[in-house]
Amino acid sequence: MSGKLRILVTGFGPFPGAPFNPTEPLVARLLRLRRPALGDVELSGHIFPVTYHAVDRELPELLTKRRPRALLMFGLASRTPYVRVESRARNAVTMLWPDAAQTRSRKGSISDGADAKIFGPHTAKLLRAALATGVDARASRDAGSYLCNYLSWRAIEASNRDNGPSLAAFVHVPLLARDGTQGATHRITLEQLVDAGEAMLLEMARLARQAVRQRHPEMRSLDAAQRH
Repeated sequence: MSGKLRILVTGFGPFPGAPFNPTEPLVARLLRLRRPALGDVELSGHIFPVTYHAVDRELPELLTKRRPRALLMFGLASRTPYVRVESRARNAVTMLWPDAAQTRSRKGSISDGADAKIFGPHTAKLLRAALATGVDARASRDAGSYLCNYLSWRAIEASNRDNGPSLAAFVHVPLLARDGTQGATHRITLEQLVDAGEAMLLEMARLARQAVRQRHPEMRSLDAAQRH
């Protein structure tokens, strides 16, 4: 184990009913962050097309090429006016709404007979980090049945593998005004969302360092040597 702590931050592009997806500018802003607490972090980003095929093809490619230790994912929940930190992925796929490629699922589940998949206790810490910025953020046990839930399921699968990321998390954000300002129908601004995203990213980095040290005890002595 050597080099920087790699964290992959993802969002989604537009999809039917949502021609503007605020996760795109959010991810772009987070990737430009320069903070001392991220000095040992290598950030990379990706915007998924809103299709099941893209998730199944691109997520494994990203994990193989970039080998992130943590995966922080954002998606749009246009009918929710606050930030939602998801705690699990449901074994559900909508058969009603097509993806951006006009593909519909032929069955209502992701995996036959499987229970919901849990992200882990770290989601509560991400929620606290977001709340500390003053944004309206809440825990959620229902990531829906569309691409956000589907990506969450696949990401948890990957994090449970020996060579997968140590941590994964999914955060739903509300629809923003295109200019990022607050209005009658948009209670959260882009700047507030970036502040909350930054807080969660910093917490994710801290938790990922802990996870790496637990998995690789030799990193503790290396960290100590780098501090002296």
